[in-house]
Amino acid sequence: MPRPPTDREILQKIHDRYLDQFGQFERDNPEHERSSKIYVPIDCSAIANDLRVDPDIVFGRLYYHLDKKYGYAQDNGAKVHLFTMVIGEDRHAVNFPMLSAVLAELQQSWFRFTAPLIISGIALVVSVISLVC
Repeated sequence: MPRPPTDREILQKIHDRYLDQFGQFERDNPEHERSSKIYVPIDCSAIANDLRVDPDIVFGRLYYHLDKKYGYAQDNGAKVHLFTMVIGEDRHAVNFPMLSAVLAELQQSWFRFTAPLIISGIALVVSVISLVC
């Protein structure tokens, strides 16, 4: 049984897949396929296929977990979502700037954990080699 993807892996896939689409939005162009620059519609099935998991896993993680964790209410009561079911005429959209910020934070946390672990492993190998020789 494959392990479930991490939040970082899911957000990285979305970021990589939709970064160009986010940047190509022009407000005054009526031919654009989305309602907003900030909210980019995503295909949960395509993301799930890339991650080799069921599409409901990706949808559930975005809607039930990540949006609850990173979404917030502004002072005037307006809610800012990381993932929303509908925005304008678009379905399953992510707040792309927020996604980028969350992803950067998760990558930084991963590096903060991984770098000392690798350095410790190297130090252990050097110590073992010095004991043996």
